[in-house]
Amino acid sequence: MSIRAVVVLMLFALLALFVAANWAAFVAPTSLSLLIATVEAPLGLVMLAVTAAVALVFLAYAFYLQGGALVETRRMTRELAAQRQLADQAEASRFTELRNALDARFDQLDAGTRAGRAQDGAAPERMRDELRTTIEQAVNGLHAQIAELDDRLAQRSDRAPRGG
Repeated sequence: MSIRAVVVLMLFALLALFVAANWAAFVAPTSLSLLIATVEAPLGLVMLAVTAAVALVFLAYAFYLQGGALVETRRMTRELAAQRQLADQAEASRFTELRNALDARFDQLDAGTRAGRAQDGAAPERMRDELRTTIEQAVNGLHAQIAELDDRLAQRSDRAPRGG
């Protein structure tokens, strides 16, 4: 139980104790003016009812705020899930592009190897070096983009409101 709840319960217990100790004064009838008429009623009970009504209004307001925070948290969670899905789709797209680029380079390498056998042996080695460099650059680029997406998702989840 939170400290706030304990304090509120203690205040209600003190109020109940006060009412019990002064019950005779609470139920003693007195003349109350309603500005247009005068009535006989126990002032203590009237004030106790007003206090209870104010407490109920504050309780309803607290529930309203908590519900709003919960709705906002759910909306942010859905939005974050959609952003993660977009990031996953973008990553899959990049891998597909990398595969297509590698297939094209392998086809070029195969064609160069066949042509290199006909002319000389240096062309296939040069193409392998170019291919290795291209693969390294593509992998480095993918790592950088994935890290950037992770940073963006972490920043969005840090900004999301927390209910509680």
